[in-house]
Amino acid sequence: MTTPTPIPAAPRTYLEMTPQEIVDALNRHIVGQNDAKRAVAIALRNRYRWRKLSDDQRKEITPKNIIMIGPTGVGKTEITRRLANMTGAPFIKVEATKYTEVGYYGRDVESMIRDLVEASILLVRQKKREELREKAEQGVENRILDLLLPAQPTSWNPEVKADDMDDKHTRTREKFRQMLRDGALEDREVEVHVEQKNAPVQVFSNMGMDQMDMDLQGMFDKLVPKKQQKRKMPVKDARKVLIEQETEALMDKDAIAAEAIRLAEDTGIVFIDEIDKVCGSAESKNADVSRQGVQRDLLPIVEGTTVQTKHGSVKTEYMLFIAAGAFHRARPADLMPELQGRFPIRVELQDLTRDDLLRILTEPTNSLTTQYQQLLAIDGVNLTFTQDGIEQLADIAYHVNQSTQNIGARRLHTMLERLLEEISFRAPSDDLNEVTVDAEFVKRELGQIAQDEDLSKFIL
Repeated sequence: MTTPTPIPAAPRTYLEMTPQEIVDALNRHIVGQNDAKRAVAIALRNRYRWRKLSDDQRKEITPKNIIMIGPTGVGKTEITRRLANMTGAPFIKVEATKYTEVGYYGRDVESMIRDLVEASILLVRQKKREELREKAEQGVENRILDLLLPAQPTSWNPEVKADDMDDKHTRTREKFRQMLRDGALEDREVEVHVEQKNAPVQVFSNMGMDQMDMDLQGMFDKLVPKKQQKRKMPVKDARKVLIEQETEALMDKDAIAAEAIRLAEDTGIVFIDEIDKVCGSAESKNADVSRQGVQRDLLPIVEGTTVQTKHGSVKTEYMLFIAAGAFHRARPADLMPELQGRFPIRVELQDLTRDDLLRILTEPTNSLTTQYQQLLAIDGVNLTFTQDGIEQLADIAYHVNQSTQNIGARRLHTMLERLLEEISFRAPSDDLNEVTVDAEFVKRELGQIAQDEDLSKFIL
C-alpha cells in the first residue's frame, strides 16, 4: 500500500509567524539589538492573538505600545520599518518635532492618523488592483479590439443578409483577438482617449490644511470637468493606459475606504521618532509650553480617540504606537506621567561595537558591500572586498564614531562613499575592470582622514 503524498501546507503569513520566526526574519536585515527585536516580535504576535479573540474579548484588550531608547544609527527606525513591510500593515513614521515648529503647536497631531489612513488606502487599492487585474485585462482586450476594428458597416446590398455580415464580422474579430494574444499587433497604432488630470489646488493659510477635513481637491475635481485628449500610441503602450482606466472603473471607492479604515484601526503602526525632543527640561523653560502641549495632544491619540478624516471616522484604540528617541539630555521619566503609562514596554538599544559594524558590512541581505558591488557592476567594474579590507573599514568607522559624533551604522555609508569616490567617478574605464578593496586600499584612502580628528568631523 503506497503512502499518499501529503498536500503541501499553504504558505504562512507573517501575522501567523511565531515571535522566534519574526526575529529570525529581522536578523536577515538588521544586526544585533535582540531585545528590541524580541519586543516588536511579541507585539506583532499579540496582534495575531488579539484578532483570534471574540468581539467581546477584543474590546477589553489594547496593544502594548513600545518606546525604544538608543542613540542614532543603531536600528530603531529600521526595525519598525522592516516589521511593517513584513506584515503588510499600514505604517507611517512621523517626527515628534514637527508638531512644535509653528507657534506653540505646529501641525495638528491628529494629522498622523490621517496620514496613516492614506497609507492604508494605498495598500488596499494595490490589493484590489491585483484582484481585479484579470477582469480588467479581459475588458481591455475588448476595448483594444474595438479600436483596431471599425464598426460593422451597414450593407446597401439587399441580397446580403444581416446574419451573414454578423458572422463575418465576428470571425474577423476573433482572428484579431488571437493575433492580439499572440503579440502580433503590439506595434499597431491605435487612438486612445487619455484623461488630463487637473493641477492640484493649493490653499495657503496660517493654520495650514491639517485643520480642514474637507476634501478640497475632490470638490474641485467634481466642479471642474476633466479634459480628455486623443493620443496615438502602439497597442503595447495603450494596454497600460487602458488597464489603468479599466481598473479604476471597477473599483468601489466607498468599499475601499471602509476596508482601509478597518485595516488602519486593527493593524496600523505609528512610529513616533524624536520623542525625547518634546520632553521638558530645566534648561529650556520657554520651550516647555510647546513641548508639554505636544505631549497633551499626543496623549488622547495614543490612549484611544476618534479622529475625523475625509474617508470617515477612525478609532485609534487598537493601533500600535512605537516611540523612539536618543534621550541624551532627557529621560523617559521627563515625559508626562500619563504619556509614560501609555508606553509600558521600554527597550534600550545598545551602541554598535566594532564587531557589529563588521557584521553590518557583510551579513544582512543586500548588505552595504553587496550594494556597491551591484552598482559598479553596471559600469563593468568587478569590485571585490577582502576580509582584511572589511575589518580595516570597520576599525576606522568605530574609531571615528568614538572620537567624533557617534552616528552608528550611518558612519559606514559616509565612509564607503568616500572610499569609492574615485572609482565611482572614473567608471566606466578600461583600467577599472577589476578593483580589490583590501586593508592597504582602505588605509590609503581613509587612513589620514581618520587620524586627523579635525578632518574627520567634516569629511567623515
